[in-house]
Amino acid sequence: MAGRGRGGGRGWLLPLCALPVLVALLGLGTWQVQRLHWKTDLLARIAAAEAGPAVPLTGTPEPYAKVAATGRFDHGREALLGVELRGNSLGAHLLVPLLREGAPPLLVDRGWVPLERDRPIARPEGEVAVTGYVREADERDWNSPRDDPAGRRFYLFDPAAIGQALDLPPPSPFGLVALAAPGADPRALPVAASRLPRPTNPHLGYAVTWYGLAAALVAVVVAAMRRRPDPVPPPPDEDGV
Repeated sequence: MAGRGRGGGRGWLLPLCALPVLVALLGLGTWQVQRLHWKTDLLARIAAAEAGPAVPLTGTPEPYAKVAATGRFDHGREALLGVELRGNSLGAHLLVPLLREGAPPLLVDRGWVPLERDRPIARPEGEVAVTGYVREADERDWNSPRDDPAGRRFYLFDPAAIGQALDLPPPSPFGLVALAAPGADPRALPVAASRLPRPTNPHLGYAVTWYGLAAALVAVVVAAMRRRPDPVPPPPDEDGV
């Protein structure tokens, strides 16, 4: 009787140890389901914004909103953002401050340009109306690439740091990625974005993975508990037989 009691206690040790792991796996799966709903809604809003007309830029726009801003480009404070290979040409995105009356400067990503220029860059003068989508600032961490403020080369979109390096008044905390005008020459520089971005949505696969691991853990624990333990041999008698 005592031996069976001790064995029964040990039998419940495995499910008790597996319970916190199961809770964590189910929590991760549920979190990914929530992320799936959020990303699906975001993609639907991006598609609706792309199909509709641009709205006037406000002080607190939604990320990826399709907006229109008016001002004057400060071409003397151009900078390059990131590194991107297109075909056989290495290039970057041309970042230009848009000076606006009664509003902070707005950093505009006018589009991709090759580092080795094979044709001139269009630089419109005077007041211009720019249509594009709102880009949030990047988050800087210990692994972020180091910028070259003196050379006006930036690898992280940090409006405050870029504005300071370009000797601008504090700019808007977000940027604007210019969209190409309908019928624009695709070879003209800079090469502006042709559509709003579409963030990836892998969260369904992640949710299935976490829930699948939770189900596998339950199956392993149930199989281990249903397994009959090996019979324990009786203790020898006093004669050692």
